[in-house]
Amino acid sequence: MKNSFTVKARFIPYTLRFKFEAGTSRGVLTQKQNYLVECRYGNFSGCKGYGEAGPLAGLSVDDIPDFGVHLNHLLQSLEGIRFSIQPEELLLQVKEKVPSQFPSMRFALETALLDLIHGGKRRIVPNDFYDKGKPIPINGLVWMGEREDMWKQIEEKLAAGFDCIKIKIGAIDFDQECDLLGRIRGQFPLTDISIRVDANGAFSPDEAMGKLQRLASYEIHSIEQPIRQGNVAQMARLCAESPVPIALDEELIGIISLADKIKLLETIRPQFIILKPTLLGGLLSTKEWIGTAGELGIDWWITSALEGNIGLNAVAQFTATYANGLPQGLGTGQLYHNNISSPLTISNGTLSYGEQSEWGDIAGLFS
Repeated sequence: MKNSFTVKARFIPYTLRFKFEAGTSRGVLTQKQNYLVECRYGNFSGCKGYGEAGPLAGLSVDDIPDFGVHLNHLLQSLEGIRFSIQPEELLLQVKEKVPSQFPSMRFALETALLDLIHGGKRRIVPNDFYDKGKPIPINGLVWMGEREDMWKQIEEKLAAGFDCIKIKIGAIDFDQECDLLGRIRGQFPLTDISIRVDANGAFSPDEAMGKLQRLASYEIHSIEQPIRQGNVAQMARLCAESPVPIALDEELIGIISLADKIKLLETIRPQFIILKPTLLGGLLSTKEWIGTAGELGIDWWITSALEGNIGLNAVAQFTATYANGLPQGLGTGQLYHNNISSPLTISNGTLSYGEQSEWGDIAGLFS
């Protein structure tokens, strides 16, 4: 291969169907509209790389009705551009080419091109997850629902070997949610099970501190986004005073420049940030968040954003390039009836890239 190459690119819509009604504070999800991107060399070589764009409804910057039109225009505009075979240079080229208002498109193109230059074998970056089968510890996600349904999910996660569970709260009565947490702590001490909760901004600024104080009695590891994003002064106060460590999630969405990332974290000073490359503008942007957080002594973990297995694989491999011992949020690939089959396997609270199964026929979907 020369030092640069041209590409032919196309996409197809791909609707993922949930196995159950997935409850969040923003409503119940039954399906997820994603878009698969295919890149091949301009000389029509048989090698192909794949990426996945999946804006989250009501949350992503690029949650727009004509998403497919913009994606098609972007991919057609790649004709004749010479991309570098050097990954870092390639990521910079994608950043320059894809406008910041299309973060999931940028992520999809980044990962499709990285897959392509690494041989079209779903290897995105050099990493021990793909190359050596090293597992990544992950949290077990408990979706919102009726109290007993949530307890059933909790029991299933614990039985499956998870020692860190994440519970979405804010949809049912707070007393019932506290009752669930009490039931967990009554059976499993902090040394056995770590509990994360995700409020998705469900608390009002006035009530947040009282609820955080109550949650502290259950020895919570952290709470994600207790109040809605955009309330910077109130969030900074909560992070300074809360007895429960706070993780920013939605707060990071739409923050584009490195200077603005630094300003946000310096102002709020959270204990953690949660990174979703699909929502944040891809791998290069996520790297900037990690670097900024590290300079400020802020810890982090990476979470998938309801991607299918193509996107999840890319996020997991990127995560594996960092020495971060915290459980990551990478278990959403098993949510769907029609996910593309892959070597990704969840076992005993970890995600692995196994050798016992192969990728499904992705190319066939484009036929």
